[in-house]
Amino acid sequence: MSRSLPRPLADLPLRRLTRDDLVPCADLSEDRGWPRDEHRWGLLLAASTVYGIDDPESKGLMATCVATTYGTRTTAIGMLLVAGRYARQGVGRYVMRQVIESTGGVPLSLYATEAGRPLYEALGFLAVGRTERVSGPFRPVAEPGRPGMTDDPGTASGAGPTVRPASAGDLQALLRLDADAFGLDRTHLLVRLPAFADHLRVAEEDGKLVGYAALWPSSESHVIGPLLARDTATAKLLVTSLAAATDRPLRADIDARHEELLAWFRDCGLERGPATTVMSYGRPERPGDWTRCFAPLSLATG
Repeated sequence: MSRSLPRPLADLPLRRLTRDDLVPCADLSEDRGWPRDEHRWGLLLAASTVYGIDDPESKGLMATCVATTYGTRTTAIGMLLVAGRYARQGVGRYVMRQVIESTGGVPLSLYATEAGRPLYEALGFLAVGRTERVSGPFRPVAEPGRPGMTDDPGTASGAGPTVRPASAGDLQALLRLDADAFGLDRTHLLVRLPAFADHLRVAEEDGKLVGYAALWPSSESHVIGPLLARDTATAKLLVTSLAAATDRPLRADIDARHEELLAWFRDCGLERGPATTVMSYGRPERPGDWTRCFAPLSLATG
């Protein structure tokens, strides 16, 4: 049930949240019908700048917004949430204006839901792409003759890349591969990936990394992201290896330009879910090479 704001928006300060705010952040996610995802909130509070407005009438939060900065190249915006009781009163617009001002003119990017897109368009964001969500139990399909697709996911027979669990010795090569593909230095986020993910895989050929992917928990599912590979065949190998490591349904947000991979996911039993619009502010297009970037770590971090 909607409730009037307890005081004018200008009198509701935006503050930087800390690890102590993890439970209120999760409560707000749940309030908006999203998974609580305390695990993901822990990562965001450690690796990103998380803003919030306290609810003067409770011990909870009225609103949140996450800004993940990648040097001076871009800042990814996510998790703009407003408590349902304060919806449609300008809180989201108020928060976004303050966050935009705090970034000091650095180009911004975000993933917009259908409901959120009009707000971002009104603030000057432009649509530059789209993602499609796939989710559900994974049922592998045989691809006869394709290198690397064997009865033991993650191993290869014949030529082509092999997939194996990542080790500490892979970190520097993984960071270089990621920066080359995404066009951004994401070190501060990715160094936390081994502890955040339940499984982290790398694809390797002739001693060189040609892709990597992580699997992390969200509610009753496992999320695939990031997913980066030199081509679709390598992306499939990474997904197949990760799927073999879990009994949970999978979920992934795939760049809609990767039509072959999306069709393959559907062949493997995953259903199409809600799409999101990739939006940019201050730059006409996103950096990096989309042909190698199949899925983000999270829609909250870009």
